[in-house]
Amino acid sequence: MARVVVIGAGIAGLASAALLARDGHDVEVLERGSRVGGRAGWIDDAGFRFDTGPSWYLMADVYEHFAEMLGTTMDELVDLQVLDGYTILAGDSADTTGAAPAVERLDVPRGEEAVTALAESLEPGAGEELGRYLASARSALGLALEEFLYNPYSAVGAVVNPRVLGAAPDLARWLSTSLSSWSGKRFTHPLLRQMLQYNAIFLGADPRKAPAIYHLMSHIDLVEGVRYPKGGFTAFVESLHLLALEAGARITLNAEVSEIVAARRGGSLGGLLGASGEVRGVRWTDADGRERRTRADVVVSAADLHHTETELLAPDLRTYPERAWTNAVPGPSSVLVMLGVDGELPSLPHHTLLLTRDWEAGLDAVFEGSPTPEVTSLYVCKPSASDDGVAPEGAENVFLLVPVSGEIGLGRGTGYPRGDAADDGEPAREPDPAVEHIADAAIAQVARWAGIPDLADRIRVRHTLGPGDFGADYHSWKDGMLGPSHVLRQSAMFRRGPASRRVDGLYYAGGTAAPGVGVPMCLISAELVLKSVRGDTSAGPIPIPAPVPQDGAVPA
Repeated sequence: MARVVVIGAGIAGLASAALLARDGHDVEVLERGSRVGGRAGWIDDAGFRFDTGPSWYLMADVYEHFAEMLGTTMDELVDLQVLDGYTILAGDSADTTGAAPAVERLDVPRGEEAVTALAESLEPGAGEELGRYLASARSALGLALEEFLYNPYSAVGAVVNPRVLGAAPDLARWLSTSLSSWSGKRFTHPLLRQMLQYNAIFLGADPRKAPAIYHLMSHIDLVEGVRYPKGGFTAFVESLHLLALEAGARITLNAEVSEIVAARRGGSLGGLLGASGEVRGVRWTDADGRERRTRADVVVSAADLHHTETELLAPDLRTYPERAWTNAVPGPSSVLVMLGVDGELPSLPHHTLLLTRDWEAGLDAVFEGSPTPEVTSLYVCKPSASDDGVAPEGAENVFLLVPVSGEIGLGRGTGYPRGDAADDGEPAREPDPAVEHIADAAIAQVARWAGIPDLADRIRVRHTLGPGDFGADYHSWKDGMLGPSHVLRQSAMFRRGPASRRVDGLYYAGGTAAPGVGVPMCLISAELVLKSVRGDTSAGPIPIPAPVPQDGAVPA
């Protein structure tokens, strides 16, 4: 049994704590905030419950595998609902006035047969081509899950095996081509291209630069489909929190870690390659401001990796010092807008993507740092379409996400309401006017494109979060919403983590580390930590033991 300290009680921190505690280790989680969940936060206000983080439940098999590792199922943890699909609204970025702009609506169904029929209706021959595209996406996803995503890359030849070698021609094409080019050379209809490219933004990547292997996302969202946990992702966080506690982990809130303590030893080759060390514990400050030290044999940092490396470790113990981040590519940030709206909004389904026909300008704003257009591509979630518990009767819960660059100096939004558990006791503050302007423009765009001219007048509750909130609340590098972008040199074996190369016993989890961004990847990152602690160098998911037959029964 090892003494383990986990830094951060976000999804990756809670998942790591649950797995390690269930494996028999003594686990304590130190969370700087006054709630668990990290970026998967929430706001309760006037009968509305807003998720302030993830809202797309994708890769259901990853969740299910994680639950099985803890001896349960997702059906036991949350009430999952399979959604029929989502809607795309396409309009012109130059259209900033008028109540009824020329907007094209595309209702994207779930399932290969339905979505290929949709493609054929948009472009003759596209149905058959999309079938081939989705078959390729399915192959890429299977390869990623079995060989790359769960791989700690801690053994020589971690990816040299017959399966990978056999897929080498496909891999060469997928890795040498951008996602934009991969779909663009197969389809001509603009909406069809956007439908196959937008999901790169879920990975914090520009589709013009993301490798084409990420077309696997099209199988995930178009064939597997999107699910929704009743109560929102808050319900999943609550279940994960309980799983960690039931496994034996202890969680301390309002605990700010200031240092990862390590005992030094001489580096390899007589110190020519730098000092190295072994974890001894962490120093932290409790809610009363008292300095504390907790001993540990293992430290798992589920905090932002840049913050961990450049602030919590001594300079000579950093695998990724500040200079290592000079050429790193950040993922996007966002302005989040949570609205409680009086009356029904029938033109908005659960998930809606507003995509500008000239979305190059929007992509440049998000990934190149140019000014955010007045009308841009954005995402709308209306969970009250599927869940009566997230809004009062006769009202709607609406969440807007406007992707922006984290490098253009945008500050904080209104934040969490004073007195909310997520506010950490901060006084009320004035939001950055630039953040509020982007929020106002997004509300106006939704009003025009979705045909809700009185939307602004019907808003009862409004909260915003800006890039500055990600930086202040989560120490996010470049004020990012997700983590480093999934360009090729920051993916798979090139993604940083899961183990420090300078400090034995130090591991990284979460969206800023391997395997990447998103809730499923955070769950996998926790499993990568478990594998690393065990010394498991295998490439795929940890096998789940078959249930032991009871009373002489023969398993099926």
